[in-house]
Amino acid sequence: MIDVIIKFIPLISVLILVGCFVGFIIYLKRRIRNFSRSIFGTDSLVEGYNRQKDRLSVEAKSVSGMTRLLEPQIRRDFPEFNWQQFKVKAENMLESVFIALDTGNIDKLCEASGDIREQVRNKIEMNKSEDVSEYFQNIKIHQTEITKYEKKGGRCVITFQSSVGYKHYAEKNGIVTDGDKDRLTQTKYNTELMYIQDPSKVTGDAVGAKCPNCGAPITNLGAKHCEFCGSAVVPIDIKVWTLSKYYEVVHQSI
Repeated sequence: MIDVIIKFIPLISVLILVGCFVGFIIYLKRRIRNFSRSIFGTDSLVEGYNRQKDRLSVEAKSVSGMTRLLEPQIRRDFPEFNWQQFKVKAENMLESVFIALDTGNIDKLCEASGDIREQVRNKIEMNKSEDVSEYFQNIKIHQTEITKYEKKGGRCVITFQSSVGYKHYAEKNGIVTDGDKDRLTQTKYNTELMYIQDPSKVTGDAVGAKCPNCGAPITNLGAKHCEFCGSAVVPIDIKVWTLSKYYEVVHQSI
């Protein structure tokens, strides 16, 4: 009898291990199911994740709006400042950036400064050099608010923050390399509106002005030619509100 038991010990050991493994799998699946229910309200983690992506694709991002507080301060400094007018300009400019990138046509830009045109031109050229097609579709700007007002170094800068929804993706050789071709993306962008109040305190470096040909900084705000390569440059507007910069807000507590 003992000999028979000893003979079956390896088999019994294997069965015990298999039973433990099966039990662990059942336990793990139960834990995953419970986790998915608590987070997504569904038994399937994959289904819950996809539902979450679907929800986030249509839920507009909230902006850091300080308009009520900052607009009176701005109007004390600039009584003729028209918030609604510049809000429309900023939104039109931002939308035109996406259209220019989508079509690869810099002439689609509107309300854009020389610096923004250069920013978009560089992106278009980079996409072409890498054989990448970038798409922006179903563009919608949900909301725009003033989020910051700064006065320093002879400049006044008002930062607008916009909540934006669009379908954005990039393709190379017919393969999607970035973004989502099937879902909308909800994000935020900041746009800077700049006024040069005292040119004597401001350098080209401070406003990010660069030669479109060689990339050298423009140190003289009124210069019409680059002092390094001699190429023609557009003089920076002084004592005029100019949309000078835009950028996507990423992981801000944008």
